[in-house]
Amino acid sequence: MITHPLLPKLRQLKLSGMVLTLDVRAAQATERQLTPTEFLALLLDDELERRSHERLARRLAQSGCDGQKTLAHFDFSAAPGLNRTLIQDLATCTFVARHENVLLCGPTGVGKSHLANALACEALKRDCRVLSRPTHRLLADLHVARANGSHPRLLAKVLTSDLLVLDDFGLQPLSPQAAQDLYEIISERYEHGSLIVTSNRAFEEWAEVFANDLLASAALDRLTHHAHTIIIRGQSYRQRSRKKENAGPLAA
Repeated sequence: MITHPLLPKLRQLKLSGMVLTLDVRAAQATERQLTPTEFLALLLDDELERRSHERLARRLAQSGCDGQKTLAHFDFSAAPGLNRTLIQDLATCTFVARHENVLLCGPTGVGKSHLANALACEALKRDCRVLSRPTHRLLADLHVARANGSHPRLLAKVLTSDLLVLDDFGLQPLSPQAAQDLYEIISERYEHGSLIVTSNRAFEEWAEVFANDLLASAALDRLTHHAHTIIIRGQSYRQRSRKKENAGPLAA
């Protein structure tokens, strides 16, 4: 347990985190002959960095994103046709400020979800409000929310997030109510909030997901209007890993 003579006063000022680096910074100040102002600046920088990390951790937990699936961990060599320059540009998150969408299409296991998550993490670092969910789970949650009275609150969160990630669009068939909810989300967020959508369906098959031609036409027209469409090709990460495991060590 951290103890320090100054802890009660720092705690009263809501600066108790400074204790973590106070002795180290004091030693550095003596060694480098820092002025009191320079010493204080170091402590304040430490506190600001600590609060920034804590804020990011909270946002990450609330968003539903995976902090381990970042761009640094994405294997670009496994998707040689992927436009890396475009991904790096999207990672600046200017597309979020412009209320543009990102559509990631390709077969199962080529890294669509990882890439979507990585871009969402970049948005979180820039203090954007992010919500990430598998499409079918979000729609199921909205259905349950109608029964327990939390629907307005959940829908407001979905609609007001700066970036909404809908993973595995089209993986499961939609009920008429789910299709209506999805249309409402896309329609209400159009030119007001960004979407990242991943799907293993061919893009021309997306309309089939709605099972309603009118809703599909209206929703997809809005979804694709201001959108970056990225097709990822390649072999499944999981299949490649399985083949490596099955191959085993070379016989002596």
